[in-house]
Amino acid sequence: MNRFIILGQRLVAIFLMGCLLFNYPLLSIFSVSNLLWGIPILYIYAFSSWLIIIMLMIVVIELWR
Repeated sequence: MNRFIILGQRLVAIFLMGCLLFNYPLLSIFSVSNLLWGIPILYIYAFSSWLIIIMLMIVVIELWR
């Protein structure tokens, strides 16, 4: 298979994972009034998910080079 096609498929998979992570049912699970180190759980979930998506994109693109 062409390397560009494989790269595109991996990036689409990461995009779909991001769509699932930021979908309402998962966000509602973490939308509680509990705090972790003084930060709401929803904020920790959102920013850690965002960081994971960015790191996965970096790994996929850098391995492609």
